Amino acid sequence: MSNFQFTRPDRFPPVVKNLVIINVLVFIAQLVFEKDFVLTDKLALYPVDAPEFKPYQIATHMFSHSPQLIFHIVFNMFALWMFGRILENVWGAKRFLFFYLVCGVGAAALHLLIQHLRYDPELVAQFTKAYYEGDNAYMDSLISKLGFMAPAVGASGAIMGIMAAFAYLFPNTQLYIMPFPFPVKAKWAVLGFAAIDLFGGVAKISGDNIAHFAHLGGALTGFLLVLYWNKTNRKTLY
Repeated sequence: MSNFQFTRPDRFPPVVKNLVIINVLVFIAQLVFEKDFVLTDKLALYPVDAPEFKPYQIATHMFSHSPQLIFHIVFNMFALWMFGRILENVWGAKRFLFFYLVCGVGAAALHLLIQHLRYDPELVAQFTKAYYEGDNAYMDSLISKLGFMAPAVGASGAIMGIMAAFAYLFPNTQLYIMPFPFPVKAKWAVLGFAAIDLFGGVAKISGDNIAHFAHLGGALTGFLLVLYWNKTNRKTLY
């Protein structure tokens, strides 16, 4: 006789629920205290070469979002719930929380590394000089070259790690992605997102304010971690 007991998956498991709550509360705090305390600048992740960089930002940046773009937090939290709840139900709360945080740190690590490799002290000095001299025209001409040095906020890196893990574990799951009117398998959707980020990170498109290498860092960290877990877990059924 088997003592197998079916457990209904939690539609809003505790870690995902609390991560959403924390992100929303931080976002509200940014809206309320931004003017008086410039809260976003304190939470954002600055380049390691910048004097504003603080080690704690590696953690705080992944719980803060752009106050000017509500779609930023809405999309991230929806993706966290959509994919994260499935992974938490499969892994359990502790493993999922560990995975989420590691992906966020992995995203920050690659983002900071690329910023450091691209850092041009002479260009930064020119921009600083133009700023203090009020030379707005010259500053505008440098912004496109210095855009990658901007501070980063958002849970997108950790979210990309979750999506990469989901695509690895459930590669043939059909997803509907706007604006496409047809379903796309999870493995192709995530590979498509990664390809877009790779192109965006390499191309350095003017006006692009997305931390593409943070996305790639999170996705790579998530993929490698779930690959390791899946290869070393003899009881895995997926």
